[in-house]
Amino acid sequence: MSRRDRIPKTRISYHTTDAIYVRGANLVDELIGKLTFTEMMYFQLLGKRPDAAQTRILDAVLVTLMEHGLTPSVIATRMIYNSCPEAVQAAVAAGLLGVGSTFIGTMEGCARLLEEILAAPEGEASRAKQVAQRHRAAKRPIPGFGHPIHKPDDPRSPRLLGLAEEAGVPGKHIRALRLLAADVDEVYGRHLTINATGAVAALLGEIGIPQEVMRGIAVVSRSAGLVGHIREEQLDPAARFIWEMTEEQVPYTDEGA
Repeated sequence: MSRRDRIPKTRISYHTTDAIYVRGANLVDELIGKLTFTEMMYFQLLGKRPDAAQTRILDAVLVTLMEHGLTPSVIATRMIYNSCPEAVQAAVAAGLLGVGSTFIGTMEGCARLLEEILAAPEGEASRAKQVAQRHRAAKRPIPGFGHPIHKPDDPRSPRLLGLAEEAGVPGKHIRALRLLAADVDEVYGRHLTINATGAVAALLGEIGIPQEVMRGIAVVSRSAGLVGHIREEQLDPAARFIWEMTEEQVPYTDEGA
């Protein structure tokens, strides 16, 4: 069968004249008022209803990633809202463009490393050491480790890892993260904190969220946070001040032109 002959299918949702179905469940009769937003997100994404531990962990991740102050994504949202106040969605979209490999979205890279460690035929401990050495030799940052503000440790990480362990998750991703953390400190000769996205990578792995869509969890969470900043921008505008301060603090020069 050629690609042109293949007919795509969806297993997520369909509707009739009087009903909407999601993953085979009637939206009105079985989901609205029966599932929380967190439970519905897990159900829609993976096609199965989460248990109590999975719901608690996903909920904690969504809460954790929602807010971290006047970050680049927040500044972008406020500036675009100032320019285009009639389109809240444009301002949120502008901020979400900042969910990348430097900020917020780094759980994907960390999750790949954890999967590599867990799948290593020579053993997890040996591969964790190799991962740390490889990044050190290449002078590349290790996703999920280090933080420019939170030193010596990111306060969010132990809370997230402890919550997952209390919930009774299998624990293999957390084990791999702790192995890697010990080797990172040894190889780098200094302590690098497990940051929030490192902890998130382990937690989402524990509840079965595929690495390829983990950044999407951050997108959902940060969207809510950005809407909060838009509301504050409406009540107590900061975008114009940020713009004017930037013009003052970044002077023009023709040197080197």
